[in-house]
Amino acid sequence: MSNVAVAVFLILAVIAGLHVAWGFGLRWPARDERSLVALVIGATDHTRMPSMAQCLLAAAAIFAAGLVALALVRVVPVPADLASVAGALAAVIFAGRGAAAYVPAWRQRFSQQPFAAMDRTYYGPLCLLLALAFAGLTMAS
Repeated sequence: MSNVAVAVFLILAVIAGLHVAWGFGLRWPARDERSLVALVIGATDHTRMPSMAQCLLAAAAIFAAGLVALALVRVVPVPADLASVAGALAAVIFAGRGAAAYVPAWRQRFSQQPFAAMDRTYYGPLCLLLALAFAGLTMAS
């Protein structure tokens, strides 16, 4: 299970790093801000990226979830009960986000392309996989 926790941590650390970079104005992997919004936000009423503070807050939350994965295998020293509750919460949050990719109301709100296609093909499935990983790590802890 340690390998799963490390993999979850690394995936989430990279995603958190992207959010930090976007907060500081990086537009990769798009060519400009509007294209990046269409790729990673997907809401038809958005034309600008979130503020630096919003990006950094998202990055912190994502990175914290990665630390929870490590806490579940005792790499990060956290009381076992707290790690288990945080792991279960992470599993529920990622499952909800992953499932949302297939809910019509979500699709209507976040219908801008290429986000909508990427969400169903990559973002949603990744969140569901992370939910499974957190569930497994939590049950094994």
